[in-house]
Amino acid sequence: MATGYYLGAKAGRQRYDQINRTIAKVKRSEAYEEVTEIAKAKVEEAAEKAKSAVEEGVDKARTVIESRTGDDNGQSTEVTDLGGYSSSR
Repeated sequence: MATGYYLGAKAGRQRYDQINRTIAKVKRSEAYEEVTEIAKAKVEEAAEKAKSAVEEGVDKARTVIESRTGDDNGQSTEVTDLGGYSSSR
């Protein structure tokens, strides 16, 4: 039984090493670098879109709050009516 475990573990390690060599080879390729750069650009683009969406949402919320409180000069006012929403979590 110990022999079977040893041989299986050795075969497993050899396969593991083979996979790692293949991964290292792929990472050194020009195609991998190109795809990685494209992916990074897409992530940055998505992050900018998300940031813009959040900023737009904040602006809309500010407009609603200002319309409910009558404040349009940018000064801080207390909001008493949250439209059914509670400020406590």
